[in-house]
Amino acid sequence: MLIVVLLVLTGLVFPTWTPAIKGENSISMLEQIEINGAGHEVMIRGSDRRNPIIIFVHGGPGCSEIPYVRKYQDLLEKNFTIVHYDQRGSGKSYHFFEDYSNLSTGLLVDDLLELTDYVKEMLGQEKVLLIGHSFGTYIGMKAAAKAPEKFVAYIGIGQVANQVQSELDSLDYAIGQAKRAGHVKDAERLELLRGPIKRGEQSTPRDMIRKYGGAARLINDNRDYYTGFLFNREYNLLDVSFVHGHGAI
Repeated sequence: MLIVVLLVLTGLVFPTWTPAIKGENSISMLEQIEINGAGHEVMIRGSDRRNPIIIFVHGGPGCSEIPYVRKYQDLLEKNFTIVHYDQRGSGKSYHFFEDYSNLSTGLLVDDLLELTDYVKEMLGQEKVLLIGHSFGTYIGMKAAAKAPEKFVAYIGIGQVANQVQSELDSLDYAIGQAKRAGHVKDAERLELLRGPIKRGEQSTPRDMIRKYGGAARLINDNRDYYTGFLFNREYNLLDVSFVHGHGAI
C-alpha cells in the first residue's frame, strides 16, 4: 500500500517536459506563458524554427490535446513550427485560485490573437497557419474573422457549423453502420433519439459514434487520449486531475 501511495504522489508532482528534437535550429519547449493577463501552457515543436508557424486550437471546451499530439505530428514538425496551447481555464492553463466567472468565447478569441502576436515575435516569423479542431474551430473562425491579417490560412477539422444537422448526420451514420454490422439493438436504440436530436435536446452518443468508426479516421482517438494523459511526458497526474475536473470530455 505504501508503494502505491508513493507512486501516486510521485505521479502528481513529476516534472513535465516535451522531448527534444535534433537539429541546430530545432525548438521543443513546454512552458507557462502569460497571455492576455493569464497563464497559458504552450508547447512549441519543430525541426527548424524558421519554418512557417501552425497554431492549433484544441476542442472541448476544455479538452487539451498537448499530451497526445506528438504521435500524429512528427511529419509536420519537419516542415512547420507547431504551437499547441491549453486554452484559459483548461488543462495546465487552469489555475486553482483564479476567477473564471468572466470566461467567454470572446475572451478565448482575444487570448488566441495575443498568443499569435507572441509566437510571431518570438520566432521572428510572419506566416501563421491557424488550425481549429471541433470546438476550437469556432474560436479559430472568430479569431480569423476578427484579425484576418494575422493569418495566411485557416483550416477547420471537425468544423462547427449547423450543430443539429451535424448530429443528425452522425446519427444516420451510426445507425447505418450498426445495421451493416448486424447490431439491430444498437440501431433501434439510436433511432429512438432522432426526435430529441432534431429538437436540439440531445447529441448522438459519442460512444456509439466511436464504436462504429465515426469519431476519427484510422486511429483510436479515445484510447490515445487517455494513454497520452497518463503516460506522456507533457502531463503529470495533477494536470490530468485538472483536465477531468474542469471541463474536459
